Amino acid sequence: MSVFRLLLLLNCALFSLGVYGMLTRRHAIGLLLAIELILNAAALNFVLFGRLFGQAQAQAFALFIIALAACEAVVGLAIVMSLARSANTILADRVQLLKG
Repeated sequence: MSVFRLLLLLNCALFSLGVYGMLTRRHAIGLLLAIELILNAAALNFVLFGRLFGQAQAQAFALFIIALAACEAVVGLAIVMSLARSANTILADRVQLLKG
């Protein structure tokens, strides 16, 4: 089995763990970690296929995804901190503040 196939299987496992975490976690920080796993799987996918097809733009997309993940982490943690202060919980299904 080639290295590309092994890394592609790792990528599928990372993405699957992220989706599983999104569907099963109630804790807001666990949800953020699951989103990070999904974004890291997408960045790895860009790097793998960019390497396979010789596209240098794929690495630029991967860097963009990493920057997007950092921004998501900062904004998500700020929202979690705000909810923890106002609602005294960070369980995603117990928070009613953001519903319209």
